[in-house]
Amino acid sequence: MLFQENETTELKEVVVDDIKKEIIAFANCDGGKLYIGVRDDGTVVGLDNADAVSLQISNMVRDAIKPDVTMFLHYETMVENGKNIVAVNIQRGTDRPYYLAKKGMRPEGVYVRQGYSSVPATDTAIRRMIKETDGDRFEAMRCLNQELTFEATQKEFKLRKVEFGTQQMRTLKLIDQDGLYSNLALLLSDQCVHTIKAAVFQGTDQTIFKDRREFTGSLMQQMNEVYDFIDFRNQTRATIEKLYRIDVRDYPEVAVREALMNLLVHRDYAFSASSLISIYADRIEFVSIGGLMPGIELEDVMVGISVCRNQDLANVFYRLRLIEAYGTGMGKIMKAYEGMQEKPLIETTKNAFKIILPNINAKYETGAMIIPKTGPGIQYIISTEKKLSDEEEKILEYIRTHGTVTKNDVMGLLEVSASTAARVIRKMVKDNLLKQKGKARNTQYTIAE
Repeated sequence: MLFQENETTELKEVVVDDIKKEIIAFANCDGGKLYIGVRDDGTVVGLDNADAVSLQISNMVRDAIKPDVTMFLHYETMVENGKNIVAVNIQRGTDRPYYLAKKGMRPEGVYVRQGYSSVPATDTAIRRMIKETDGDRFEAMRCLNQELTFEATQKEFKLRKVEFGTQQMRTLKLIDQDGLYSNLALLLSDQCVHTIKAAVFQGTDQTIFKDRREFTGSLMQQMNEVYDFIDFRNQTRATIEKLYRIDVRDYPEVAVREALMNLLVHRDYAFSASSLISIYADRIEFVSIGGLMPGIELEDVMVGISVCRNQDLANVFYRLRLIEAYGTGMGKIMKAYEGMQEKPLIETTKNAFKIILPNINAKYETGAMIIPKTGPGIQYIISTEKKLSDEEEKILEYIRTHGTVTKNDVMGLLEVSASTAARVIRKMVKDNLLKQKGKARNTQYTIAE
């Protein structure tokens, strides 16, 4: 028999570590044969113990290559020129890409056959193999990063008294049958690459920025931080009628919550672009990437029909009681504005979905305002929060995050001198926005009750 290396044949004189790369490359491509006991030039040198060599290769494959590729390997001892050699027949695997366990599902760990050599696969080739194997659903595909941590998600599960162990991760489809993390796991991990960008604008357009933030980390962390960011700016105004006081927030909390859940659960994570939240004087806009699912119209969504793009992610949120039955979110948003002149708007394009929540109190000016008498009583609209400057908003948000603030913190936060920081703090104390704790060098400030 004539031995010669080609696209589907590899020759090795003895067992070396590179054999793992050759097996991975064949399993990731169109299969091939690996002959042990034959030099690169085709000379048969033979093996002293063919059975021991087969066992050695089998152990290497089982311990070093993921996912399990052993079922696609067949070992055969052959006699050529009176000498024993081992032929390893490698079939194309069904769980591609295969990779070196120590290197992970990255180019340095994934190999493909290129001509007569086994070379590292490109990121594009790896993603293509994952898509061919796992299908088109992003959340169900195997994650390229298999070194994930889940501190934020574990905290959220614990807070809601839901178990989050290995078995639960399998049930929720964060881990597949081979013990590998899915893209759903990536979304819930501290290494999540998808972000939400939020901005606060002065007035009703994007001419002047007041504040902007980008939220990163696990979707659970983003969910909590984004809600706090909006809630801090969701001011309350009081309506006095006779002896009764009715507090009205700019945005119904239910509507904000449901719009945020929609942003997280229904966006298309196959795109890398960030979700957007824009806060104006008269509205909040939630823009998620990914339009309506094929076959679904906006009218269908408004009557409660829901085809979920991320079914497994939605199931996680359902288990945590963050969402209820599918298709109820839009109804809750509309109901939150029931009886009000202002109504939410929904806009959709091929690649985006926008929810616009109007500011209920935007029609009233900041500060006290008298409304003409209606009926036997007189109604007043009273703002419970004075209009804050950008500096005051930054300081209050800092305290919300860190608990307290010092003069040095304010100097760094606002990038101002010590005297300016002291002046801003004195004004906020005088306006009953801050409360002083401690004296001299130990002086700290908290939000006034």
